[in-house]
Amino acid sequence: MQIYDQTSRHNDLSIAPGGGANPTADQGANAAALPVTAGGHKVYGVYISAGNGYRNNATNGVATGSAAEGMYMVTEGTHVNDRCCFDYGNAETNNKDTGNGDMDAINFGTECWFSPCAGGPRVQADLENGLFAGGNGVNTANTGRSSAFVTAVLKNNGTSTYAIKDGNAQSGGLSTRYNGSLPTQGGYLPMTKQGAIILGIGGDNSNGSVGSFFEGVMTSGYPSDATEDSVQANIVAAGYSKSVTFPVSGSSYRLTNLHSGKVLDAINCGTANGTKVQLWMWLNNPCQLWSFSA
Repeated sequence: MQIYDQTSRHNDLSIAPGGGANPTADQGANAAALPVTAGGHKVYGVYISAGNGYRNNATNGVATGSAAEGMYMVTEGTHVNDRCCFDYGNAETNNKDTGNGDMDAINFGTECWFSPCAGGPRVQADLENGLFAGGNGVNTANTGRSSAFVTAVLKNNGTSTYAIKDGNAQSGGLSTRYNGSLPTQGGYLPMTKQGAIILGIGGDNSNGSVGSFFEGVMTSGYPSDATEDSVQANIVAAGYSKSVTFPVSGSSYRLTNLHSGKVLDAINCGTANGTKVQLWMWLNNPCQLWSFSA
């Protein structure tokens, strides 16, 4: 699966190649695994499982060096883990960890890089060699957000300041979790962004995380609070909601072999232990219907 940039920049994302943390290429996400409703239409998000990841190392117009940058994504507050790294944003162009300040990406999950951490899944800044909840990494005021849909916001002026915000993507406004100095550890003042775009992985292709991605934007320049508030209002107006999740409890399904077009069938409609199954043409009878248990 390829993810297409909807702007004239054409910064499309392809399946990520191997990198420093994982030398083998990643796998594409299941394109049908995350149906939702937005704007009154059925659409699909990107359902990232461990081993999935996307990247573009040859981008157009993405901030580099100490240039200012802003970004947001809409993600899911319940599809998370504590592995590295469910990121969306700016990363190294050689798929390796090349040092502090070479990344500027939104991270969402429960991984606590700088202890102590507070709350549930939280928006953090992956600035390379650290997931920063704010300041120099520790920020217990960043208590996270676990709503069904989460707006995650990060901006970085490249020389002195960064800010983290989050919001319920279905209602209300944004909460500022941090707004202040960039980390004072060496390498972050100023930033040294490289300009690749990643989704679902870390800068070195760390790909043990899970997460959901519905939409996102990266911009050159430092967005105003008013601009971010307007973006949140537009996201809420889109009316994100969960589509029916497969499998539906109590429902029956026919299981079709994609090669033959035939379905899974209980021979002679047997119900005893040891009944064999076979592939057979669809006859629209209960011998060919199956349900899923928890």
